[in-house]
Amino acid sequence: MASYRRFKPRPARRPIEDPRPAPLPGTVVDAVLRFHDEEHDQGGGRTLLRLSKRRLAERDVAQALGDLASRAARVAILWNERESQIIRVLEAA
Repeated sequence: MASYRRFKPRPARRPIEDPRPAPLPGTVVDAVLRFHDEEHDQGGGRTLLRLSKRRLAERDVAQALGDLASRAARVAILWNERESQIIRVLEAA
């Protein structure tokens, strides 16, 4: 006669945490494009767009960003002037 073992349920595993930050919301990118006040020429028709601390403190910008204002302070957009399009969105850690 075959003997059967009683199986014990495995303890619940903790989900593996993703070390990557959450994706950047489109509202932050839109706000940087719309409200930027810093433009740094990168050459070749490219410009780096950013929001200054002074601009982030303004009421209309603060309302548009809400809780995402601190994250928008770390975002820069590399903009192609000739094509009028985004080349890359950069976020500091």
